[in-house]
Amino acid sequence: MRVSAERDRCVGSGQCALLSPEVFDQDADGLVTLLSEEPAEELREQVAQAADLCPSRSIRVHN
Repeated sequence: MRVSAERDRCVGSGQCALLSPEVFDQDADGLVTLLSEEPAEELREQVAQAADLCPSRSIRVHN
């Protein structure tokens, strides 16, 4: 699994960082910061949920 995040689309809701803190964080402006582009497979469900709940649809999960 590979993950990408479009910071220019991010609205800073923080759902991703709350749902999968091993993969996502927020910078000082509240925008998404990707901590791991290829997270462990056991994090797939958390990462998928973060992508689904992202209000700006700025997170993509690539298989």
